[in-house]
Amino acid sequence: MNTKKRVVAMLLAGGQGSRLYALTKNVAKPAVPYGGKYRLIDFPLSNCTNSGIDTVGVLTQYQPLVLNEYIGSGQPWDLDKMNGGVHVLPPYETQSGASWYEGTANAIYQNMRFIERYDPEYVVVLGGDHIYKMDYSKMVDYHVANNADCTISVIDVPKAEASRFGIMICDEQNQVTDFVEKPKEPKSTLASMGIYVFSWEKLKKYLIENENDANAKRERGEAWSKDFGKDIITSMLRDGQRLFAYEFEGYWKDVGTLDSLWEANMDLLNPNVPLDLYDPSWKIYSRSSYNPPQYVGANAHIENSMIAEGSEVDGTVDFSVLFAGVTIEEGAEVNYSIVMPGTVIKSGAKVNYAIVGSDCVIESGAEIGTRPESVENRDDWGIAVVGHNVKVSGGRTVAPKQIISDNI
Repeated sequence: MNTKKRVVAMLLAGGQGSRLYALTKNVAKPAVPYGGKYRLIDFPLSNCTNSGIDTVGVLTQYQPLVLNEYIGSGQPWDLDKMNGGVHVLPPYETQSGASWYEGTANAIYQNMRFIERYDPEYVVVLGGDHIYKMDYSKMVDYHVANNADCTISVIDVPKAEASRFGIMICDEQNQVTDFVEKPKEPKSTLASMGIYVFSWEKLKKYLIENENDANAKRERGEAWSKDFGKDIITSMLRDGQRLFAYEFEGYWKDVGTLDSLWEANMDLLNPNVPLDLYDPSWKIYSRSSYNPPQYVGANAHIENSMIAEGSEVDGTVDFSVLFAGVTIEEGAEVNYSIVMPGTVIKSGAKVNYAIVGSDCVIESGAEIGTRPESVENRDDWGIAVVGHNVKVSGGRTVAPKQIISDNI
């Protein structure tokens, strides 16, 4: 028999992450490496642990093998509980048939039985691909204090970027009066972070209504969707439910593109960016690879970089993030780049402004990316990307903005 929980978290981790191209060809986006020793999913899982939430459902779908293996029993995040803990929840077959998750709302709908096992008062819905540190318990307390039906975490964004987000319009008490998905002319700069607190009984009602309504529309050949932003939030607003915005102050990065992934890693090397991975009071936990300490050779030259355990550096590394088990041979150069686990950069190879995936070999004389000042037309410049398990032969070049996923 399961113990009643005040709060259950549901973590949406099934997205394809198509805008990360070669880096998510065989890996779910929340399992993409970040910051030398982490994966994206470490942040919401660690936030749950640090917030005192010990029951988490992780909804997987696209390429789940690496992600499922990484989560395992949940032990690194102290989520290997007898009652609660972390549970991986893929789509499953019932007597009425099998169905993939058909949207964020449908993913939660298909797992209502899991939630009901713990009879929670509140459900926290999270994304699996954002980098931030947040105490969800404070957001739940804010939800309770406002007698809210739904609370949405928001962050103030520059007006020029507001059209990329779902935008909340609020009154003086931060009660949401309107919500517009990616407006051409935003009336506010409060962007939804995709983090929600719902009163469970109210959420259950709207999930069931949305499911029935969408299925009826599909049968009639009409447009339908099963999404939190488009359907659940807008329906609750239409019905006059109490929705409140919870303003988040701090570092938050939506890692949805190659540029944002590169920028998020580079932010770790910037002392002015308020994301502290060394804070003992709010640790970000991860599954360790148990590598030996990193080795820095006599001829190595390293500046302003993060070098993870198990790496061997004999070459030049500047403003870069090296993951576990990376080898930089003498005479190799790595600048303003991310090099993921197990990759070897051989002597004479040059890597500039690039993301190099896991277990790659960059042979001597190969060049990956280039500095922006070396390109005549700045619009032609961008981050070069090498996917996982790729060999780049000597003398070959990966140009700025080029993305490769096969050996060259």
